[in-house]
Amino acid sequence: MRIIAGEFKGRRLAAVRGRVRPTSDKVREAIFSILGPQVLEARVLDLFAGTGALSLEALSRGARDAVLVEEHPAALRVLRENLATLELHERVMVLALPVSAAIRKLAGQARQFSLIFLDPPYGRGLALSTLAALPDSGLLRPEARVVAECHHREALPEQMGRLTLLQSRRYGDTHVAFYGIRKNLQEQELSG
Repeated sequence: MRIIAGEFKGRRLAAVRGRVRPTSDKVREAIFSILGPQVLEARVLDLFAGTGALSLEALSRGARDAVLVEEHPAALRVLRENLATLELHERVMVLALPVSAAIRKLAGQARQFSLIFLDPPYGRGLALSTLAALPDSGLLRPEARVVAECHHREALPEQMGRLTLLQSRRYGDTHVAFYGIRKNLQEQELSG
């Protein structure tokens, strides 16, 4: 794995052996191509962060800062190794908690994010349940985008509370869905 573009372009990232399935370079490149300038100055929340590849790519491309949530011990070791390699400790906070507990903690701190990555282990329904927890969590800034990754056989809805599916793509076994906040999208259409 490597950083594809930006400040850390070409830098190698350590990977976790075994249980953790990182987002491939091809899929990461496609995600960031779709997001485009929305990454600049974004406040990123990376749920099920694994090695941190998604949020580290965002930081390389100009995101302001990131909170990475990961509870798997082997993934946490590799995640911290990747942060040390890129010297990003000042722009990153790591929460070694289950995602549901991290969402509650961050909501209690009134934290808000403009870009949320959601890449749970496949086949456990975690993409849907975590996506369902986000609309009423208070974590979404008005311009927020949520990028949810799951197995192509897992169904994600077109609407989830205030979140509206903007587009989805399939890359092999991977399904990537991009969501925005419905009210904000309607206002943009009316003013545009």
